[in-house]
Formats: sequence, C-alpha cells, structure tokens
Amino acid sequence: MHRTRRMGHLPTLALAALLLALLVIGGCAQSPQILQVKPDVGASLPQTGNGQAIAVSVVDGRRSDVLGTRSGEPSSTSTIRVPAHDVIPKLQTQAENALRRMGYTPTREGGTGAALTLTLADLQYAPADADAPLLDAAQLQAVLRAEIVNDGGTYTGTYTAKRTQSFAIKPDWETNNRMVSDLLSNALRRAFSDPELSRQLQY
Repeated sequence: MHRTRRMGHLPTLALAALLLALLVIGGCAQSPQILQVKPDVGASLPQTGNGQAIAVSVVDGRRSDVLGTRSGEPSSTSTIRVPAHDVIPKLQTQAENALRRMGYTPTREGGTGAALTLTLADLQYAPADADAPLLDAAQLQAVLRAEIVNDGGTYTGTYTAKRTQSFAIKPDWETNNRMVSDLLSNALRRAFSDPELSRQLQY
C-alpha cells in the first residue's frame, strides 16, 4: 500500500518538472536583447568639400533606448534595446568618416566655420501586418535629424529610414542586430547624400 502511493506521485513529479523546463525554455526564447549595432555610412558620397573644417557632434534625442519588444506586447519583458553609450560614439565615427569622404575636415571643436549636429531622434521596432498567413512582421524605423549652423543661418533636415520584415519565428539577436544596423546605415546615407545638406556645409 505504501509502495502504491509512492508510484502514484511519480507522474505528478515528472509533469511538474516538464512544465518547469518549458517555462525556462520559453523565458529564454523571449529574453531581452541588448543590441550592439554597426552602422556604416558607406563610401559613395558626394565630393563637395575643399578641406573646410566642420565641427560635428552626435547626440541622442530618443525618449528611451528601448526600440520595442520581440513579442510585440508593450508590457512585455522581451525588450530590444540600443544603449546610447554604444550607438552614439559609433554614429559619431560614421559622421566624421562621411565628412572626410566628402572632402571636409571634421573636428569636435567649435570654430568660425560650419557646425553640424546629428541627432538620433527615433529608433523603433514595432509590430506590423505580415504579407502572408502564419507569418509575423515588424516595422523598423530610424530617424536622424541634422542641424547645420554657419554664417548663412541654420538648416535642419530630417532623414527617415524604414523597413518591414516578415518572419516565421521571432528573430534572434544576430538577425535583429543586423536589421537595425542596416536601418541606421540607410538613414546615415540619406543624410549625407542630401544635396541640400552638402550645399549648407559649403560656407
């Protein structure tokens, strides 16, 4: 009788262990992601400078470093983040590279010439309508704002890059890191390929 009672508890213990394992696996599948993006402005930029010094700075204008969530639920803990301390120095480097390729001399000190402030105004990862049944989709958006101050006044330009991505399973860290990196690269290229921005830099 005692042996029968002990065997009756085995299925219950096994079921509890299985449920615990599933919860752990599920938690890992939807864990937060902290991205380490690698934006690249590219090499194909207009040659408009003649060695002029341009004071350039990049700042973070976002309300939060959270882009969105992997689950699409606002209250979810499966957040996707791009920390300012990681992305802003990388955007600074790319902005300086862009100015050099355009024929300017980037500096971080203000002077008598033009000054360019590039602001990361927005970076989003939001749910979107999928283009096929049984698929999920995300809408990614990056917004850069460029402000140029020179002797002729002030110019402000806004540059937006968007991407809609469908997927059958939630993207892993590498996939999301690549998508956000490409998005920022696209926004950078839009900014530094803008003929009006180039014209405003020529003081």
